Amino acid sequence: MTVEEPQPARSPGRRERSRQRMHDRLYTSALELFAEQGYERTTIDQITERADVARGTFFNHFQRKEDLVTTWAQQRQEKLQAFMEKSLDHEGDDTTVQLERCMSALADFNEAERDLTKVMLTAWVKSGQPLLEEPEYAGHIFVRIISAGQARGDVALDIDPVAAGNMLRDAYLGLLYRWTQVADEKVPLHIELRALLRIALTGIASYSKRGWTGS
Repeated sequence: MTVEEPQPARSPGRRERSRQRMHDRLYTSALELFAEQGYERTTIDQITERADVARGTFFNHFQRKEDLVTTWAQQRQEKLQAFMEKSLDHEGDDTTVQLERCMSALADFNEAERDLTKVMLTAWVKSGQPLLEEPEYAGHIFVRIISAGQARGDVALDIDPVAAGNMLRDAYLGLLYRWTQVADEKVPLHIELRALLRIALTGIASYSKRGWTGS
């Protein structure tokens, strides 16, 4: 019995490369306009004019303007995944340190493109996509960290990793949205996320008030 050698991946042809270039051109033009004048004030005609293509060309790549928001969210998730994976290279760290490192990575990622994040996150929320999509990578990675923490013994076994991970993800997105809407940049996102994590890990009520001893 012979084993077939795996076939090398086929390189995209000229037509595919040309289509991808046009797709990227329209998408880049759209993001430039969104950053300059906002998502709602930008029209498809303006996008195609900036890209220097016919209006009909837009619909060969996107069915509607909202698809640009979906594309942004997907590409952002891919970049975020690569960004956050680097923060988990230290296997010996406990859960608190790993979560702090991930929150720091999220802050770096968003602060690097604050203006665009503000415009696109607002459009993402208004389009209802947070209610329609599965939890993004941030939620999955929080679940992963908490599950590993339970295996090491530094996270309580009665905690549901999925529920806890999604709660951290939801809290992060809510804080991020508020952060992008505030003009005052005196409080860096790093500080906001660190405070969020501290509250999530320690709670807000004292043990004595709840009748707990902590032992």
